[in-house]
Amino acid sequence: MTIEPHPAAELPAERTQARRFDKARHAQSAALVEDYAELIADLLASGGEARPTDIARRLGVSHATAIKAIARLKREGLATAKPYRGVFLTAAGERLAERVRLRHRLVVDILLALGVPAEAAEQDAEGIEHHVSDVALAAFERFLDRPR
Repeated sequence: MTIEPHPAAELPAERTQARRFDKARHAQSAALVEDYAELIADLLASGGEARPTDIARRLGVSHATAIKAIARLKREGLATAKPYRGVFLTAAGERLAERVRLRHRLVVDILLALGVPAEAAEQDAEGIEHHVSDVALAAFERFLDRPR
């Protein structure tokens, strides 16, 4: 099967297209850090601790993968870890987790308002939340009639 471009479709200017792809690559890189920070905050809030084993299980990754990501959070000043005590967020990590949580809720709410079933909205928001721009988020808030 060959996919032909739409006859009216024109490629954007090179710089414009490169900027779009750069934004997507950056969002993919940031998504990992954001997901871990959000989950660590949730685990700390619900059970008082965020152990690498629990993080790995909840994200569906290996223990080694979780350890590597936690090391990245530590390098970026977003988390600390204490032997036999788990992972904790720094003030910067807590701010990131809260920003991601609010963005996630807004994306879920807009999808629900559009008629997307709840479980699909939650799943889809996990990807969209990392790629949506502040401009789009502001439009979502206006659409939902939420003050900033």
